[in-house]
Amino acid sequence: MPSGVTATINGRTVEVKGPKGQLSFVLNDLVLAEMTDDGIKVDPRNDSKPARSMWGMTRTMLQNLITGVSQGFEKKLDITGVGYRAQIQGNNLQLALGFSHDVLFPIPAGIDIKCPKPTEIIVSGIDKQAVGQVAANIREYRPPEPYKGKGVRYSGEFIVRKEGKKK
Repeated sequence: MPSGVTATINGRTVEVKGPKGQLSFVLNDLVLAEMTDDGIKVDPRNDSKPARSMWGMTRTMLQNLITGVSQGFEKKLDITGVGYRAQIQGNNLQLALGFSHDVLFPIPAGIDIKCPKPTEIIVSGIDKQAVGQVAANIREYRPPEPYKGKGVRYSGEFIVRKEGKKK
């Protein structure tokens, strides 16, 4: 457990509080969780395959909660294409992606979106699943195409390029 982060277990619910906020997670019936001096200890109830699978998933989910309330998560998106750009307008993200109109994406609660450059979007928040889903929703408007590479891509994502028509 990092300093400044506290966790409590109430029945099947684990609540984690930290400097960035508070998150909770409902445990599956196949795992047991208990507080220890080091942090939270997760064990499977029995030795079955589903119990062992839930054991690993639960451990990862709890780790994501702890990381989220202490450091937070962020995804970077890059926009490639002539005239493609993004900017924040009030509580919306305005995207110019080559359509006849600009796309207005409402920013959900608990998610922070920044545009340091017109071709860069940074999605951040404390919930890893929500940050990834918002980034995927933005990318879905214009995914990168294989011929010229235009579109919205994750930072560091490699696009397999295709060769165009030959004469």
